Amino acid sequence: MTQENSRPPRARPGRAAPPQGFRPRPKRERTAGETLYLYGLHTVELALKNPRRKAIKLLATRNAEARLAERFPEGLPLAAENTSPPALDKLLGSDAVHQGVALETRPLAPLGFRDLPDARLVLALDQITDPHNVGAILRTATALGVDAVMTTARHSPAESGVLAKSASGALDLMPMIEVRNLGDALDEMKSGGYMVIGLDSEGPTPLEDVAITAPVVLVLGAEGKGLRQRTAQLCDALARLDMPGPIKSLNVSNACALSLYVVRTALNR
Repeated sequence: MTQENSRPPRARPGRAAPPQGFRPRPKRERTAGETLYLYGLHTVELALKNPRRKAIKLLATRNAEARLAERFPEGLPLAAENTSPPALDKLLGSDAVHQGVALETRPLAPLGFRDLPDARLVLALDQITDPHNVGAILRTATALGVDAVMTTARHSPAESGVLAKSASGALDLMPMIEVRNLGDALDEMKSGGYMVIGLDSEGPTPLEDVAITAPVVLVLGAEGKGLRQRTAQLCDALARLDMPGPIKSLNVSNACALSLYVVRTALNR
């Protein structure tokens, strides 16, 4: 089929529409689009304050623009284009809780773990793919003082409005490290002195009984599958969270919160 007869790609909810005649390049499983829309007052505020973020266009209702401007005493860094709630619903999808504001932006450029040589606490995600879970994890990691979150170039969610909204601004606060192969990255970090702890519901030791020392990498696996075999083999300790109640398993984002609190407490002793 020739280009003249092919249909132009349609925009997904929360993504900017491609220009006329745009031919998308082949993309990896998790690659974000050329641009995307972030939405929600807090998310957009922190995106605009992030020096690494390349903002393109700010859309806001008059009320949302006024509320957003209160957070920038020296003035908004990007002039807002007036819009309406129905127009934002159409652009972002009816499920998007946009609060009257959306920011078209380019995805953040990923970092390598060598970009953060002084990191003491790193959180690694082993094929956690749900953007709501990853967003909640980023929010928790930011609250508990994690220095960076590591994901893989495949089998992890691309940056999106859904992920950013779930993270409640943490996407623009938490350094994100992207690696091609998690096992190789963990092996190299171990050679650099990092302790690697894997969270495993069948782990032989309660997490609070592990002698945790910095620098440390805490590794979380996907719900159901858990840690992959090589990831588990590379861990210096496989640890579990002991639940005293009748329900013994937790959502991965909840398990993340509890385990990071235990690790942070141990590092602060």
